[in-house]
Amino acid sequence: MSKDSRKTIVYSALEVANICGVVNQTAINWIRNGYLKAFSTPGGQYRVYQDDLIDFMNKRHMRIPSDLIGESEPSDGKCILVVDDDRGLNSVIAKFFEKRFPEIEIIQAFDGFEAGAQLVAKKPDIVLLDLNLPGVDGFKLCSQINEDDKFGKPVVFVITSLNDDGVEEDVKKKGAAEFFRKPLNLVEIAGAVKKLIE
Repeated sequence: MSKDSRKTIVYSALEVANICGVVNQTAINWIRNGYLKAFSTPGGQYRVYQDDLIDFMNKRHMRIPSDLIGESEPSDGKCILVVDDDRGLNSVIAKFFEKRFPEIEIIQAFDGFEAGAQLVAKKPDIVLLDLNLPGVDGFKLCSQINEDDKFGKPVVFVITSLNDDGVEEDVKKKGAAEFFRKPLNLVEIAGAVKKLIE
């Protein structure tokens, strides 16, 4: 693994294969078939930028090692983290945001562990947080995001399928700026995002 003058992290095809748990030829095939962005060195060897590798793994719902996320530099631009274990809905939200806000980096997490790693590494401006993550107290996580400086103090938008009375009041007491019940109105959420970033 090497870094260019701007400290951009670059991986060889073999390193990509090791990270993804596949053989070297599989990683090369991904590159040759256009699934994974890469460039060639003057010697004909493939190299992959870290951001492209993370994007490739995210889109294919592959678990990203925490040390890989931890090596990336926080983005200078705006960033939104979508946290929901429903992979289908998570991807729908992410794609909608990517089209609506092309200037904003959209990242995803599918459980509390990945969310924590992304929060530390990327320090997103906005977190769209599902309260119903398996094995995680969503209310407690909402509080931690707002109280722990290592997460960068992002604005939290809570999403949930819970219909209990008082849920909205509870999460707002714990620091949530917005509250949206499922099924989601993505246009409404996008409106809240737009107000925040303008």
